[in-house]
Amino acid sequence: MNIAPRAVYIATAQVRDDEMADRVAKHQARRGAEWTNVAEPIDLIGALKRTDGQGPRLVDCLTLWLTNLMLGDHDWRGLGRELVAGLAGQSDPVVFVTNEVGGGIVPENALARAFRDAAGELNQWVAAEADEVYLAVAGLPLKVKPND
Repeated sequence: MNIAPRAVYIATAQVRDDEMADRVAKHQARRGAEWTNVAEPIDLIGALKRTDGQGPRLVDCLTLWLTNLMLGDHDWRGLGRELVAGLAGQSDPVVFVTNEVGGGIVPENALARAFRDAAGELNQWVAAEADEVYLAVAGLPLKVKPND
Protein backbone atom coordinates (compact mmCIF):
# COMPACT_ATOMS: atom_id res chain seq x y z
CA MET A 1 0.00 0.00 0.00
CA ASN A 2 1.28 3.46 -0.92
CA ILE A 3 0.93 5.85 2.02
CA ALA A 4 1.50 9.51 1.23
CA PRO A 5 3.86 11.32 3.62
CA ARG A 6 1.74 14.47 3.37
CA ALA A 7 -1.78 15.49 4.18
CA VAL A 8 -4.04 17.88 2.30
CA TYR A 9 -5.86 20.77 4.01
CA ILE A 10 -8.86 21.92 1.99
CA ALA A 11 -10.04 25.33 3.20
CA THR A 12 -13.52 26.50 2.25
CA ALA A 13 -13.21 29.99 3.77
CA GLN A 14 -13.20 32.99 1.48
CA VAL A 15 -10.55 35.63 2.13
CA ARG A 16 -12.35 38.97 1.89
CA ASP A 17 -10.28 41.25 4.11
CA ASP A 18 -6.83 41.72 5.65
CA GLU A 19 -7.80 40.16 8.97
CA MET A 20 -8.92 36.95 7.28
CA ALA A 21 -5.79 36.89 5.10
CA ASP A 22 -3.67 37.18 8.26
CA ARG A 23 -5.68 34.42 9.95
CA VAL A 24 -5.21 32.10 6.96
CA ALA A 25 -1.46 32.81 6.83
CA LYS A 26 -1.11 31.98 10.54
CA HIS A 27 -3.03 28.72 10.12
CA GLN A 28 -0.87 27.71 7.16
CA ALA A 29 2.35 28.51 9.03
CA ARG A 30 1.18 26.51 12.04
CA ARG A 31 0.42 23.46 9.87
CA GLY A 32 3.88 23.50 8.34
CA ALA A 33 5.34 22.05 5.16
CA GLU A 34 3.85 18.59 5.70
CA TRP A 35 0.50 19.91 4.53
CA THR A 36 -0.60 20.74 1.02
CA ASN A 37 -2.98 23.71 1.24
CA VAL A 38 -5.92 23.95 -1.14
CA ALA A 39 -8.35 26.88 -1.02
CA GLU A 40 -11.73 25.97 -2.50
CA PRO A 41 -14.80 27.87 -1.32
CA ILE A 42 -17.28 26.44 -3.87
CA ASP A 43 -16.01 23.41 -5.82
CA LEU A 44 -15.33 21.14 -2.85
CA ILE A 45 -16.30 18.09 -4.89
CA GLY A 46 -13.70 18.96 -7.52
CA ALA A 47 -11.07 19.64 -4.85
CA LEU A 48 -11.64 16.20 -3.33
CA LYS A 49 -11.37 14.56 -6.75
CA ARG A 50 -8.19 16.49 -7.61
CA THR A 51 -6.51 15.65 -4.31
CA ASP A 52 -7.48 11.99 -4.06
CA GLY A 53 -4.28 9.96 -4.05
CA GLN A 54 -2.27 12.74 -2.37
CA GLY A 55 -2.91 11.54 1.18
CA PRO A 56 -5.58 12.09 3.80
CA ARG A 57 -7.65 15.25 3.41
CA LEU A 58 -8.97 17.57 6.10
CA VAL A 59 -11.87 19.77 4.94
CA ASP A 60 -12.28 22.90 7.06
CA CYS A 61 -15.14 23.44 7.08
CA LEU A 62 -18.37 21.98 5.81
CA THR A 63 -20.57 24.74 7.24
CA LEU A 64 -18.47 27.48 5.60
CA TRP A 65 -18.85 25.61 2.31
CA LEU A 66 -22.61 25.52 2.88
CA THR A 67 -22.60 29.27 3.63
CA ASN A 68 -20.77 29.95 0.37
CA LEU A 69 -23.24 27.83 -1.57
CA MET A 70 -26.33 29.37 0.00
CA LEU A 71 -25.15 32.98 -0.34
CA GLY A 72 -24.09 32.29 -3.93
CA ASP A 73 -27.51 30.86 -4.82
CA HIS A 74 -26.04 27.44 -5.63
CA ASP A 75 -28.08 24.24 -5.36
CA TRP A 76 -26.68 23.23 -1.97
CA ARG A 77 -28.90 20.14 -1.73
CA GLY A 78 -27.81 18.82 -5.11
CA LEU A 79 -24.15 19.58 -4.42
CA GLY A 80 -24.41 18.13 -0.90
CA ARG A 81 -25.86 14.89 -2.24
CA GLU A 82 -23.18 14.79 -4.94
CA LEU A 83 -20.50 15.32 -2.29
CA VAL A 84 -21.80 12.46 -0.14
CA ALA A 85 -22.21 10.14 -3.13
CA GLY A 86 -18.60 10.76 -4.15
CA LEU A 87 -17.12 9.93 -0.76
CA ALA A 88 -17.40 6.18 -1.29
CA GLY A 89 -15.12 6.40 -4.33
CA GLN A 90 -12.29 8.21 -2.52
CA SER A 91 -9.11 6.18 -2.03
CA ASP A 92 -7.70 8.42 0.72
CA PRO A 93 -9.49 9.29 3.96
CA VAL A 94 -11.49 12.51 4.22
CA VAL A 95 -12.09 14.25 7.55
CA PHE A 96 -14.69 17.00 7.72
CA VAL A 97 -14.79 19.81 10.26
CA THR A 98 -18.31 21.15 10.67
CA ASN A 99 -20.38 23.11 13.16
CA GLU A 100 -23.38 21.87 15.06
CA VAL A 101 -25.64 24.91 14.85
CA GLY A 102 -28.96 23.34 15.82
CA GLY A 103 -28.44 23.28 19.56
CA GLY A 104 -29.39 26.86 20.32
CA ILE A 105 -32.51 28.95 20.13
CA VAL A 106 -34.51 29.29 16.93
CA PRO A 107 -32.93 32.12 14.92
CA GLU A 108 -34.90 35.34 14.47
CA ASN A 109 -34.51 35.71 10.70
CA ALA A 110 -35.43 33.45 7.80
CA LEU A 111 -31.92 33.15 6.34
CA ALA A 112 -30.46 32.04 9.68
CA ARG A 113 -33.27 29.50 10.15
CA ALA A 114 -32.75 28.17 6.61
CA PHE A 115 -29.01 27.90 7.24
CA ARG A 116 -29.50 26.08 10.54
CA ASP A 117 -31.85 23.59 8.89
CA ALA A 118 -29.57 23.12 5.88
CA ALA A 119 -26.51 22.57 8.09
CA GLY A 120 -28.44 19.95 10.04
CA GLU A 121 -29.38 18.13 6.83
CA LEU A 122 -25.89 18.27 5.36
CA ASN A 123 -24.27 17.12 8.61
CA GLN A 124 -26.69 14.18 8.80
CA TRP A 125 -25.94 13.14 5.21
CA VAL A 126 -22.18 13.22 5.77
CA ALA A 127 -22.46 11.48 9.17
CA ALA A 128 -24.56 8.70 7.63
CA GLU A 129 -21.77 8.00 5.10
CA ALA A 130 -18.92 8.38 7.62
CA ASP A 131 -17.24 5.46 9.35
CA GLU A 132 -16.64 7.59 12.44
CA VAL A 133 -18.21 10.78 13.82
CA TYR A 134 -16.90 12.85 16.74
CA LEU A 135 -18.37 15.86 18.51
CA ALA A 136 -15.86 18.18 20.16
CA VAL A 137 -17.05 19.77 23.39
CA ALA A 138 -14.71 22.10 25.29
CA GLY A 139 -11.85 20.73 23.23
CA LEU A 140 -12.65 17.13 24.12
CA PRO A 141 -13.63 14.64 21.40
CA LEU A 142 -16.77 12.62 22.09
CA LYS A 143 -17.24 9.59 19.86
CA VAL A 144 -20.74 9.61 18.34
CA LYS A 145 -20.36 6.89 15.69
CA PRO A 146 -19.95 3.99 15.82
CA ASN A 147 -21.62 3.33 19.15
CA ASP A 148 -19.13 0.99 20.80
